[in-house]
Amino acid sequence: MPAADLVLTGAQVRTLDPARPTASAVAVRDGVITAVGGTEDVRDWRGPGTEVVDLRGAHLVPGLVDAHSHPVWGLDMATGTDLSGVTDLAGLRAALAGAERIDGWIVGHGLDHNAFEGRPIHHDLVADVLGAGPAFLRLYDGHSALADATALAAAGVTGPRAFAQHAEVVCDAAGRPTGHLVEHAAMDLVADVVPRPSYAERRARLLELLSAMAATGLTGAHVMDGGDLDLVREVAQETVLPLRLRFAPWCMPGADEDALRELVRLQRTGGRHWLVGGVKFFMDGTVEGGTAWLEHPDCHGQGTAAFWPDPRRYAEAVHALHTAGVRTATHAIGDAAVRHVLDTVAALGPSGRGAHRIEHIETVPDELLPRFAELGVAASLQPPHTGYTRDDGTDEWSRRLGGERAARAWRLRDLREAGATLALGSDWPIAPYDVRAVLATARRPKGAAAHRPGLTPLQALEGCTSHAAAAGGESGVAGRVAAGCRADLTALAVDPVHAPGDELADAPVALTVTGGHVVHRGG
Repeated sequence: MPAADLVLTGAQVRTLDPARPTASAVAVRDGVITAVGGTEDVRDWRGPGTEVVDLRGAHLVPGLVDAHSHPVWGLDMATGTDLSGVTDLAGLRAALAGAERIDGWIVGHGLDHNAFEGRPIHHDLVADVLGAGPAFLRLYDGHSALADATALAAAGVTGPRAFAQHAEVVCDAAGRPTGHLVEHAAMDLVADVVPRPSYAERRARLLELLSAMAATGLTGAHVMDGGDLDLVREVAQETVLPLRLRFAPWCMPGADEDALRELVRLQRTGGRHWLVGGVKFFMDGTVEGGTAWLEHPDCHGQGTAAFWPDPRRYAEAVHALHTAGVRTATHAIGDAAVRHVLDTVAALGPSGRGAHRIEHIETVPDELLPRFAELGVAASLQPPHTGYTRDDGTDEWSRRLGGERAARAWRLRDLREAGATLALGSDWPIAPYDVRAVLATARRPKGAAAHRPGLTPLQALEGCTSHAAAAGGESGVAGRVAAGCRADLTALAVDPVHAPGDELADAPVALTVTGGHVVHRGG
């Protein structure tokens, strides 16, 4: 018998494997679990080169996975001054007045829509504290930004633009840009001229970020964008990626047959701890930005348009990729968007079952809940997003939707009880990446969702393990501590099923193992 590379002993193992629910020891060789059981079951796997780690009673579970994250693309999104702590206009002005410049630019991120206190977003609100500019401030939702007049001029944006996708350069009555840029195509006009970190800086930041994620217990992330695959490839060749990254590049409105063929070609591209596996679509934008696709307008009369101007083209693209064996994930926040994605998968017939997923699902009516299980569509939700709303309904999200739709906020428990596969994530950098907080918040949602029951502790754990694996089409190799599965493992100081949520959120992480490599050791 060949010797194991790693043997873990003294653990309280929750395997999530019905064949053997608990154990105390695990052996790993070549990145795969080779034995699970007691000390006697791993004894023969020890050899002179085997690393043996006594976990001293720590609770070992399948490696925790963030089912929706942007750790590479997010490096640009999270550049500059962190504005996530700003709560009002006075606070924003103070933060900008003292902000450092990057090559002459003020760049910010994480700005909450609620900071504008109900005012229309306009660069005039902060122009006097910005000085000569230029300035580019990303709002927290990742779907909108504020650019000052100097930044708009640098990008040549002088008036409204037409786009192939649902996007807008917001202008005043005279046709002058207000600086409010809604959705990716509009934001990119200015983002493309904003200073970008060097390769060396990006490489260092990527490894620092992934290591910090691993320190919270994360072993993997479903990356809902194409990222910078060249950067990832080079870094993965130079060192071990602390997280296993599964990328789903975007398919945007206007994609022709050549674009679809390129997305198909990219599938299975990868290296150690990274892989392209799927394609990401957008069916709508955000509630706060007025671009969520709703069955009835929001309080501003917005939200009645899909991200794809012709939703039938979206359905045709999904069908083409499905026929080529490509899994898809679709951003759908509003009820109309969710319904259209479900209808699109239904039209694929039985072969569509288990191959597609919907991201976010922030408000849906009762009749859509059972369709997830009926069609085999995975639901991917991000519990930390609930923290951007308020339980009294005074936040921008709740005001736009109105009481009836806001009462359907983030129906985590309802989806699980309807039989859906429910994967959980953070959507970093939209929300913090700490997976312990994801688990805790799934059990006790915040803000507009605080009135409804959260997940049970076991359901929350499954959302970052077995259900995340199912949503990624990887149930055969991930999401369980079982022989033959990937050696992605997380050891916590507390039992994630029995510990109270506040204890879990702060629980020490004893060990994080990705692909058989120890990528984090607790102090």
